[in-house]
Amino acid sequence: MEPTRYWIGVVSRSHVQRGVEGSFVQLNHGKAAPLRRMNVGDWFVYYSPRTDYPAGEPLQAFTALGRITGDTIYQVEMAPDFTPFRRDVTFLPSHPAPIAPMLEALSFIHDRQHWGYVFRTGHLSVPEADFRRIAAAMGVGIDA
Repeated sequence: MEPTRYWIGVVSRSHVQRGVEGSFVQLNHGKAAPLRRMNVGDWFVYYSPRTDYPAGEPLQAFTALGRITGDTIYQVEMAPDFTPFRRDVTFLPSHPAPIAPMLEALSFIHDRQHWGYVFRTGHLSVPEADFRRIAAAMGVGIDA
């Protein structure tokens, strides 16, 4: 059995809301690769740099948190030319948490001046302690 991992996905808040309503995670414009790295039981949180994509208002907050429940990756047709990959997640009740007050405490932020750079890949694994700090700021207690 794989050890539990802790993930951050970078998505606008409006897209996060669709995922929460549908109980799925979709990353990097629907690519399958980031979803393949996750396992059932892993924890996941969305970071939303903006309210909407591509030009919404700046938000810079963690906006939804849950646990990977789907053991399969599947595609859905959102448009004839867009069939993104998804994976099922059980989202927990939470509230958004701005990242700014946490910047000094998060170990995966190595450059405090250019802290946003770490999110440019759209998907990253973080240490458990950092994830727990984020979850607590969102009002969620997690069990590993």
